[in-house]
Amino acid sequence: MTTTPTPPALARFNVLEEQAALAVLHEACASTEWARRLLAGRPYATVADLHAASDAATDGLGAADLAEAMAGHPPIGRPAPGDPTSAREQRGMADAAAELKAEMLELNLAYQERFGHVFLICATGRSGEQMRDAARERLGNPPEREREIVRTELGKINRIRLARLVEEDA
Repeated sequence: MTTTPTPPALARFNVLEEQAALAVLHEACASTEWARRLLAGRPYATVADLHAASDAATDGLGAADLAEAMAGHPPIGRPAPGDPTSAREQRGMADAAAELKAEMLELNLAYQERFGHVFLICATGRSGEQMRDAARERLGNPPEREREIVRTELGKINRIRLARLVEEDA
């Protein structure tokens, strides 16, 4: 039986001091509860194990924890200044026409007014038009349905961010 060695970046994450690990996890997801759950599961043998723990933690977030996680995400089309992560993830809006950016701003505002939080979508690899179309479509969702979509999208974002964290060698 052959075992795959733990990737070096994941091994480093596994042995980080608790406060440093919490800080690193908080960069991936603003939910303190999510970060604590992942921290409690260390050490992780594989990235798949870490992703599974992330999925379980995301699924278990209560309303306040989910709100805390969403508060860490800037609106689509308006990445946080000086934040390379949000700029990279929202690249599809970077070169969008002014009309599309203006429409996305209006949709963001309408969404926030309807649901009380930022429009959350895993923007990585999506065009500005795809994000706009998703916002248009999701505005018609009932709040319960939208909350589950947000949870799914958050899970996708968390997986991408964790992969960057533990698969890249410093």
